[in-house]
Amino acid sequence: MDWAFLAISTVKIIGFVFLVILPMVAYSVWAERRVSAAIQDRVGPNRVGWAGLLQPMADGLKFILKEDFTPEHVRKGYYWMAPALTMIPSLLTCAVLPFGSRLFGEKMVIADLDVGPLFIFAIASLSVYGIVLAGWASNSKYPFLGGVRSTSQMISYEISLGLSIVPLLMIFGTLNLGEIVQYQA
Repeated sequence: MDWAFLAISTVKIIGFVFLVILPMVAYSVWAERRVSAAIQDRVGPNRVGWAGLLQPMADGLKFILKEDFTPEHVRKGYYWMAPALTMIPSLLTCAVLPFGSRLFGEKMVIADLDVGPLFIFAIASLSVYGIVLAGWASNSKYPFLGGVRSTSQMISYEISLGLSIVPLLMIFGTLNLGEIVQYQA
């Protein structure tokens, strides 16, 4: 495989995402605001630029310059770590998802595991620790009880979710997500 070609293709894909997809998302939010303003019989975003077209940039600037606020009574390290402990497992589940068949002769999957759905369920179930940690870090009993309640609900739903892959195994005879996608094609 030509690594220079692969590197150039990767740069093109990343450039496409940053130069096309992200502005489309920003202006979709602008369009949604305009449509909801028309429905509610009001003006909508019109303060920044012509017809409010610079509103997404103003929103981004506002987000970047916003002051961090941490309540005094919380456990600060855990308070900031809890969202990461919830988000990281959610992002890790994408490692076994096939994004396509092949690109330049390589499978379009980060980790081609034979137990893909089981990996997704196992990693996704780790996010409950972040929820409990968020409740505990608030240093108050009611958020902690809410975190424990949410965790128990998520664990009880995982039983039926785990049973839902049994028909998948019976129909396709494999738990490799790439092979399952090939069977569907």
